[in-house]
Amino acid sequence: MRIIAGTFKARRLLTPKDKTVRPTTDRLRESIFNVLTSRLGTFEGLQVADVFAGTGAFGLECLSRGADGAILVEKHFESLNLLRQNIALLGVEEKAEILTADARNLPRRGGHFDVIFLDPPYGRGLALPTLQSLIASHWIGPATLIVVERAEKDTFELPDTLEEVKSIKQGTRRVQFLTVKV
Repeated sequence: MRIIAGTFKARRLLTPKDKTVRPTTDRLRESIFNVLTSRLGTFEGLQVADVFAGTGAFGLECLSRGADGAILVEKHFESLNLLRQNIALLGVEEKAEILTADARNLPRRGGHFDVIFLDPPYGRGLALPTLQSLIASHWIGPATLIVVERAEKDTFELPDTLEEVKSIKQGTRRVQFLTVKV
């Protein structure tokens, strides 16, 4: 797994030795970032959250592309070790913060994120309760773009306040791009 673009382009990230974490493929991440770049233009100055961060690839990719900061939410012990190592590998300790928390019960925030990545373990029904937690904890604002990666078969109803603006499918995976309804 590697960083696709930006300051750390082509730098390799550490990945798990077993199947406890399912990293998003480089190809799918590239497709996701193509959509994000067409919608956002640039990542300069953005605040991002990578929920169920795993290796931290999404948040670290955003930092590589110019984001000001990234919160990496994870609670799995081995993933936390990978996150720490990948942050140190890229030397972004001042911009990347690890939050050890259950994504279904996030702490309240004083400000919103510009982009939130949500990549829960497949087949566990975690997308909807996590979206509800993000809303209740004030992580989502009127301009927040939320990216949800899920197995094609893991469908869920969106909260009433959110709407899908784009969806892409790659193999057995689907990625939904969500915003707040206006």
